[in-house]
Amino acid sequence: MSTPTFTIFGGTGDLTFRKLLPALYNMHTAKDSADDRQIIIIGRRDYSTEEYCGKARDWVKKFSRLPYTDEDFEKFSAQISYYKMDFIDSNAYSSLNLYYKERDLNDHIFYFAVAPRFFSIIASGLTNVKNACHGKVILEKPFGEDLDSAKVLNIQLEKFFSAKNIFRIDHYLGKEMIRNIQTLRFSNPIFSNLWNSRYIESIQISASEDMGIEGRGGYYDASGALKDMVQNHLFQILSIVAMEWPEKFSADAMHDAQIRVLRALRPVADIRETLVLGQYEGYHQEQLVKPHSSTETYAALRLFVDNERWWGTPFYIRTGKKLDRREIKIAIIFRPSFLEKAAQNILIIKIQPSEGVYLQFNIKKPGDTDEIIQAKMDFCQNDYVNKLNTPEAYERLIKACINDNTSWFSQWDQIELSWNFIDKLHELYIWEKLPIFKYAAGTTGPEQANELLRGFGHEWID
Repeated sequence: MSTPTFTIFGGTGDLTFRKLLPALYNMHTAKDSADDRQIIIIGRRDYSTEEYCGKARDWVKKFSRLPYTDEDFEKFSAQISYYKMDFIDSNAYSSLNLYYKERDLNDHIFYFAVAPRFFSIIASGLTNVKNACHGKVILEKPFGEDLDSAKVLNIQLEKFFSAKNIFRIDHYLGKEMIRNIQTLRFSNPIFSNLWNSRYIESIQISASEDMGIEGRGGYYDASGALKDMVQNHLFQILSIVAMEWPEKFSADAMHDAQIRVLRALRPVADIRETLVLGQYEGYHQEQLVKPHSSTETYAALRLFVDNERWWGTPFYIRTGKKLDRREIKIAIIFRPSFLEKAAQNILIIKIQPSEGVYLQFNIKKPGDTDEIIQAKMDFCQNDYVNKLNTPEAYERLIKACINDNTSWFSQWDQIELSWNFIDKLHELYIWEKLPIFKYAAGTTGPEQANELLRGFGHEWID
């Protein structure tokens, strides 16, 4: 079997330069990719292959995980060919077909590193490329702009590509500690036996960013925190944290376990006890943002998974931009001890920027006293990551696609359930005419998000 050709649509964009090319370079240098793989870069700009590789060199130097050497880059860049093309022009695909034919390239992986509105345009164009329909396609999130558009897009794509060959990337699923959640839980009886509402009071999933929208106003102002982060990344994390023990650790079994969580999400009865939306001060001054935009840059949610394991345990989710820190973490807050002076046990899974596990528990203070104090165990995964130099998210996901490992990717039924929940949630918020609360840059978000938890006797773990 021939080595699939890797074609990137949107090859002159930020995603390609910052993530995809460094990932492909790392895979090539680490011998995780075939030496004879052809990488076709499709872009509208007037570059020769040599000019493109010269530009790519600087990005690879800056963002590659493995040490850069001229020798390694020369070997890697020998795989790259730049093809100038306007991918929204349907007539251009006949020439692309001829380009592949002249080089005897018949086995394909297509990466759509473009905005979602172009997905169906490219897929339609590829009907003019021989054997393209038998190839694989990797799609960036978000998949659609709401439930209706996602359904239309899925139908359009499945007319051309088979469902098993559509790989919808959620790069969070490639993060080291996201993959580690299952191991931490299922291989440690001290956690797996307590992983239910009898012992866990609440669970918090936080994804904070200290930067703003960074020139992405055109996209972000039409999206917002709910669609950009909650519908995909954070619902994926929630489904992994809350899933039942799968019958076996296969892609299908894991997928089924996650789906059952999303199906069990309790429909929202009172939006005021469920959702707080915020917008950082100065958002309206960002480039390409509408002057009176009501797009949220912060969201806090209180959700329930209505099944036997989690009945009554709230799942708190929050995400926002221009906050006081850059951090992704999961906090498991255990129920209080029968001893009044004992603090609650807390398990924190740290995903970004530091990776590791933190556990807070109680011991007796040393000496002639019965005073209870908190002890803390803090495992830092980064020490091991630096030594082993493990692959980054995009490397893992590209390799998983090549190896047909679908457990690393979002499936259509997951996306459909997530969009359905988020669309209804947002509609309720608008129907109730609830405000978008302002918050200052460098804070933890709007005070109303703190009040949401306090109203039920909880606090955000910071």
